[in-house]
Amino acid sequence: MTGEMPILLPVMPELIMGIGAMLLLMLGVFQGDKSYGQMANLSILLMVVTAFVMLTQVGGERQLTFGGMFVTDAFALFTKTLVLLGSSVAILMSASYMRQAGIAKFEYPILILLATLGMMIMISANNLMSLYVGLELQSLSLYVLAAMNRDRIRSTEAGLKYFVLGALSSGMLLYGISLIYGFSGTTDFDTLATTLKASQGPEIGVVIGMVFLMAGLAFKVSAVPFHMWTPDVYEGSPTPVTAFFAAAPKVAALALFVRVMMTGFSSIAAEWQQVVIFISIASMLVGSVVALVQTNIKRLMAYSSIGHIGYALVGLAAATPAGVEALLIYIAIYLTMTLGSFGAILTLRRSEGMVEDISDLSGLSQTNLPLAIGIAIFMFSLAGIPLLAGFWGKWYVFLAAVEAGLIPLAVIGVLTSVIGAFYYLRIIKVMFFDDPAPAFENTHGRAVSGVIAVAAIVNSPVSYFVLIGPLVAAASWAAGSLLF
Repeated sequence: MTGEMPILLPVMPELIMGIGAMLLLMLGVFQGDKSYGQMANLSILLMVVTAFVMLTQVGGERQLTFGGMFVTDAFALFTKTLVLLGSSVAILMSASYMRQAGIAKFEYPILILLATLGMMIMISANNLMSLYVGLELQSLSLYVLAAMNRDRIRSTEAGLKYFVLGALSSGMLLYGISLIYGFSGTTDFDTLATTLKASQGPEIGVVIGMVFLMAGLAFKVSAVPFHMWTPDVYEGSPTPVTAFFAAAPKVAALALFVRVMMTGFSSIAAEWQQVVIFISIASMLVGSVVALVQTNIKRLMAYSSIGHIGYALVGLAAATPAGVEALLIYIAIYLTMTLGSFGAILTLRRSEGMVEDISDLSGLSQTNLPLAIGIAIFMFSLAGIPLLAGFWGKWYVFLAAVEAGLIPLAVIGVLTSVIGAFYYLRIIKVMFFDDPAPAFENTHGRAVSGVIAVAAIVNSPVSYFVLIGPLVAAASWAAGSLLF
């Protein structure tokens, strides 16, 4: 059913998440930090309940509420499911690390819940105002999470850098919104699309506002040239927080990027397509080239994520339903690769504490073969080696670009993939062919081992041939629900 819904059913998952987070916050305040384990388990349960209500009660039908400011459809259902999955796994992987680092505070899972609520509002935003509310709710939670380890200078520095640069990007975003409203007279995506389609050509003020809006969104997905914060924040934040940053918020921000461009500004695609192509190429190049000289594995994953955002934006640059479908397939695969990789990084602990240098993985195949195989699968998949999950993600986005006539963009994507393969394969070489370093301590817990195992199976060639069909069907259904 399309049109205005007088009931709260479309927003029910967000209400459950918001009320649940407030109740858990009060419970945590009364019980103190000793309740961390209970808070983490209840937070995961709350996200499972939210996903169940969303999938069974709300469904994928397009519904509007709150005066058209909030929309739910198959696109929202698909991406919110990925966000809830990413957030749940991030909490699940965190327990042993947070306790060993002495930062197992009850606020941690609740901040992830509030960030996830912001992401869900972002994904369903059908108005520039609701877009900003969701974005800020997510961002404020992420700033605090980055500085979670207050006794560690690098963590505090990461939170401060993220906050200062995030405030700058929010200012750019708001300035863009004000220009769009001033020149078009609306903040509603549907009305904006109709207004721009009816006019002879877009007002120059609307185009400038749109560029500022895109700059703010590019910061949130850490696309070049707004990527400066990513390596420092990834390296300085506690590792489970970095795992969370690399997964769910990226999915939500890309989903928001797609909804804004493909609904609100769909009729002036020629104006924004060039900008998306530029940030896509720049992200792929910077992500591939700068990662070559990294020795810290978290900084390497930061530049890797910048490169992968570039590949995902190839789908948006196509500006077609097939391009959106390809982007959705890509972010679903990227989520599993990233969570698996950071699960593996969480196992890198020796008696002196966590280690993060790539050289610490030397000869891992001789001291812990299952872990070495798991990391090898993730690295091959991230590199886009044929038949692994990551290959199919790149295949679909490059195919969408070729079909849209963007052959040079697809060629650049393939070339940067070849460059990027070097640093992924270097990690495999270190693990299997270098002299063994001291073994890692087995203190990471069964949850982390389970995440690594499941992610490795999902990314392996055998299981992916089974999963690729349903994933493509679901992404096609989700992309088809956007009003292009």
